Amino acid sequence: MGESSFSAIAPPVFDGDNYQMWAVRMETYFEALDLWEAIEEDYEVPPLPANPTVAQIKLQNEKKTRKSKAKACLFAVVSQMIFMRIMSLKTAKEIWDYLKAEYERDERICGMKALNLIRDFELQKMEESESVKEYSDRLLSIANKVRLLGSILNDSRIVGKLLVTIPEKFEATITTLENTKDLSKISLTELSS
Repeated sequence: MGESSFSAIAPPVFDGDNYQMWAVRMETYFEALDLWEAIEEDYEVPPLPANPTVAQIKLQNEKKTRKSKAKACLFAVVSQMIFMRIMSLKTAKEIWDYLKAEYERDERICGMKALNLIRDFELQKMEESESVKEYSDRLLSIANKVRLLGSILNDSRIVGKLLVTIPEKFEATITTLENTKDLSKISLTELSS
């Protein structure tokens, strides 16, 4: 697969949300294009010696080109608002470091947000007027927010929460499920339907 066809699968434009996910995609993308070194290290391209060889000229051009491509790529994969913040930065490494410092969340803050969401998850109860699907969607929404913060809240825990907190009017359905399925292995989709 050539470089031109690979670049057609560029990562989405970064708009300030989900930095960690975007950074992982970008690192992989830069590695695939052999540009990661230009981001990871702010290497200097040494001047050519007197009477350079063709190989020295070629190597210097490749190093310069990699730095320019990495910077151009970073400019291309950020929103206009973020571009305005980084456009004066001179190297791809400066841009990468700026984005990391600006958008990478402090792990302590993420941990606290995740704990608050898990607490919110634990306090959820199904409303009498709510369908099982609406309730499971509400639980799944909280679980997905927890997952985005890097913590784990798996589907079996959501299923367990749902089974314990649904109103008594569903007790007959739960009993039928217990008799026909292993509730420890039932999926959220199966339970909702």
